[in-house]
Amino acid sequence: MKQIKRMLRMHRIFVAQEFKRMMEYKGDFVVGIIGFLLGQFFNMLFLWIIFSQIPSLMGWSLEQVVFIYGFSLIPKGLDHLLFDNLWAIGHFTVRKGDFDKYLTRPINTLFHVMVEKLQIDALGELIMGVALICITLPSLSIEWSFIKILLAILVIPFSTLIYTGIKIATAAIAFWTKRSGNITYMFYMVNDFAKYPVTIYNNVVRSIITYIIPFAFTAFYPANYILTGENPLFNIGLSVVISLILMTIGVLIWNRGIKAYESAGS
Repeated sequence: MKQIKRMLRMHRIFVAQEFKRMMEYKGDFVVGIIGFLLGQFFNMLFLWIIFSQIPSLMGWSLEQVVFIYGFSLIPKGLDHLLFDNLWAIGHFTVRKGDFDKYLTRPINTLFHVMVEKLQIDALGELIMGVALICITLPSLSIEWSFIKILLAILVIPFSTLIYTGIKIATAAIAFWTKRSGNITYMFYMVNDFAKYPVTIYNNVVRSIITYIIPFAFTAFYPANYILTGENPLFNIGLSVVISLILMTIGVLIWNRGIKAYESAGS
């Protein structure tokens, strides 16, 4: 309990320092959010153009697809906001020898890396995700219940941890190779498939994003439960189980990587 309190206090300190840093560069924050929102606007325009030509996409209406898309932005946005500093480990922190600073401080290295920075422009993802859900909800015939609302809320942090677990595992590869950013990016490219119903893809793609790189459990399956109320054990339960498995794998790889780490310089 004392260790948890200490970590929470350290987290507040890091967040406060990061806000001070961000306030010095307000323009970057505004430009980042506007840029993201513009990108999402064109994605929505693309979907609208498609659905202006067809009544449905493999049985999915425009409102359902937009709801799934909006839901996908929330766990991704939370991971982006809170844990995006992990990208730096794979890209340049280890390669330049800057990781040494984490080893000299009396705090868990993974915790330190994860909470050191906030990526505040991720608020654009969260705003857009919530907006798309709110816009589409009146057009969807969703049967709400206390259990469904509770599960919909509870699954979001676990969906977020799927992103985080994959990011930890792939970033930690840099402890052996000095650079692993491209590996993380390769995995994250698959995430784009998870923004849409997995049933529109062939069996190969569907299997990859469900069982191999399971980004479908960050968006489609939880959103499918909300839309239909079907199979909560699979749609929600597996999202929770997979997130815990991936986080465990990520932490184990990270801890092994720390033991193998040798300082490097530019």
